[in-house]
Amino acid sequence: MAALPTSTQEVTAGADSRAADRILRMFGRFIGAGYVFYLLVSMPLIVQTTSITRPWWTPVAVAVFFGPGLVLLGAALVGSPRSITALARASVVGYLVGLATWPLGWTGESFLNAEPVWFSFFPALAALGAAMTTTPVRVFLYLAVVIVGAQSINYLVREPADRSPLLPDLVYGYGFGIIFVGAAVMAARTGRLLDRTRASSYAQAARSAALDARTVERRRFDGLIHDGVMSTLLAASRPGAGDAVVRQARSTLAELDTLRDDERSGEDFTPDDVLAHLRLAAGGVDGSTPVIVRGDGTTTGSFPAETVRTVGAALAEALRNSVRHAGSADRSVEVALADDGLTVVVRDDGPGFDPEAVPAHRLGVRVSIVDRMSRLPGGSVEVRSAQGRGTQVTLGWRR
Repeated sequence: MAALPTSTQEVTAGADSRAADRILRMFGRFIGAGYVFYLLVSMPLIVQTTSITRPWWTPVAVAVFFGPGLVLLGAALVGSPRSITALARASVVGYLVGLATWPLGWTGESFLNAEPVWFSFFPALAALGAAMTTTPVRVFLYLAVVIVGAQSINYLVREPADRSPLLPDLVYGYGFGIIFVGAAVMAARTGRLLDRTRASSYAQAARSAALDARTVERRRFDGLIHDGVMSTLLAASRPGAGDAVVRQARSTLAELDTLRDDERSGEDFTPDDVLAHLRLAAGGVDGSTPVIVRGDGTTTGSFPAETVRTVGAALAEALRNSVRHAGSADRSVEVALADDGLTVVVRDDGPGFDPEAVPAHRLGVRVSIVDRMSRLPGGSVEVRSAQGRGTQVTLGWRR
């Protein structure tokens, strides 16, 4: 099959795909871009403010007010959710620190006009960082604190004749800021709710899959009892059964031993047992799919039974999806055993798909393959596919 393009979408167990994280990253970019904008438009006022502050204050204030927000923009573009959260918190604290340093940096002089201080333009922007990282009550309390601090400084640095009433400025500033902050709080809450709902759906689907697996095993056992044990007993009840009954009884006992061996949970599998189990898992879905064994065959270590069964179940689901969606496409299964683990690759040259476009209610890949392997200690899975270029599912386990 042709090699998949480098632009292929990948789905890996443990990958960052949560709704809350995507909303976090989106708001991180928005807030970071806001800090860039306000830094640019505030430059004239920053220069003007140096006339009523001590020389050290302006560079320190610019660093604490704008620094975390500017770095946040970069983290939101390429960083992890943890770094985005940390920098959002730093921007929240930075605004408070900047306000707290004002009494130390102010010379006591007033502006000769009614211009506001530059940091009074964006208290709501800092509050958006709080909306990303803490509870709604604390967010709205923080917004009130920074609005009161910034507007009070605005009031004090103006000449008495230029001062507008403080209370209307406070009400207007809080009312204006609460619109954006409230929207951010609701967006973050929606993302967390969506994650909880999705997790609940996955858990329910996993329970249903486990129940289906137990039902299949029960039917298998019942079928063996009916077709093997009962027929053997009926044959034995007829006169003159002879050697045929003995052969049938031995065959039935062998099938019972196989079923019992499959149900063992505490015993390890030899490399030959692993290959037999994986071939059986693949053959149970599509007997025409070749199972190719890679490697030199020198592996002598044993493999945990639960690991082999989990990989076998994920292999069967990957092959089942290929049969269902790729139809008559050419497909293959490759198995590689090593002392440190095993790898199984399921390939087909079918129409492929976009993993990011799979609807949330389609849980086959997510629950039966990705979640199953992610719950296995040392397990991993990678799904690579592209429209018109086939699909490749790589299942791995390392000790």
